[in-house]
Parts: sequence; C-alpha cells; structure tokens
Amino acid sequence: MGTEQVTARLLREFGRTYADEAGITLRDEPAPLYQLLVLTVLCSTRIKAEVATAAARELFEAGIRTPRAMAESSRRERVVLLGRAHYVRYDESTATALGRGAELVIDRYDGDLRKLREQAAGDVERLRELVREMPRIGPVGADIFCREVQAVWPEVRPFFGERACATAAELGLPHTPKGLATLVPGDDLARLAAALVRVGLSKGGAEALRSE
Repeated sequence: MGTEQVTARLLREFGRTYADEAGITLRDEPAPLYQLLVLTVLCSTRIKAEVATAAARELFEAGIRTPRAMAESSRRERVVLLGRAHYVRYDESTATALGRGAELVIDRYDGDLRKLREQAAGDVERLRELVREMPRIGPVGADIFCREVQAVWPEVRPFFGERACATAAELGLPHTPKGLATLVPGDDLARLAAALVRVGLSKGGAEALRSE
C-alpha cells in the first residue's frame, strides 16, 4: 500500500479528532476553545481516551461549557458527572483541577483563550508553556491541546507529537511534522495527527495497516 493509500485510509477510518468525539464543534471562539481545554485536562491522566471524551460529553451536556459555568458548578456535581462516564480513580482530583483551571482562565484571560493565543504570538513552544500553566496539564496534555487546536489556529501547524511521528514511521510515512504536512491540506492536519495517535494506541494497529 502506497503513501497516498495509507494516508487516505488513515483519514477515512481513524481521522476523527478527539474534540469531535467529545462533541466539540471546534471554532476560534471562547466556548469551544475552553471545551477543548477541559478535554485536555480529562485526557491528562492515565485513563483511556474514550473515557475522557465520554466524561467531557457528560460535563457539556450538563451545561458546563464555559469557564464561568465550570467555576459556578460544585465540586460534587463535577465528581458525579465524571462518575457517570466511569472516569474513576482520578475523579476527585480532576474535579478539583477543573474548578481551579476555570478560575485561572477567568482571572488571567477573562474567560477567552484567544487571549492566550495572543500571548503566545505564534510561538508554539510558548503556547505549550502557557497551556502547561493550567492545573493538571503537563507536556503530554500540552501536546494534545496543540494537536487539536491546530484545526482552528493555523500558526500551530504542522503539529505532530512523538507518538504520531513514531506511528508514521511504522507505517512507512514521512515521520517529521514537516514531512507529514506534505500529505494532506492544512485543514486536515489535525485529523491526520489524531488518526496516527489512534492507530498508535490500538494494539497491532500500525502493523495491520502496513500489511494490508
């Protein structure tokens, strides 16, 4: 299977972003950007991605879609909602981190993460640093945020973390961000990055794709 065929299959079968799976219609607007940050926090623990996205949906369906709504919700309410998605072991600490993070977004960015974007001024490393200032988010979480937000913040492109690049190498694809950026239009980079992560997380996924 050639590069074009592998790329097309990746997008077709695995190219759903995690934001989309969490029910986020990602736009460069305060509410969806904050929802992506919430998803990033939820993904920043040793927990399956499908559980994290389900937990995000529970929060959003309960009306907790903005930093103000998160800050005004009770810690107990957040714990209950996370529990519905079977987000266990980390539910108490994550509920606390979400509340503290909402207050930080309100205090530092007036509830609008586009101001964080302005502070980063097109510097991806600076963007990662700013995202890591949020409670619970570390290097992996910062990579998740950047990988997804590149769909609406073009200056972050092309963003492919270590896992995505490693999977690309296994598949015989270009395995640097610049190389991967040659495979699809800019608007599809977030989908390609998500697809590579999904395949990398699936047992034998890369080998199965490569052998067909």
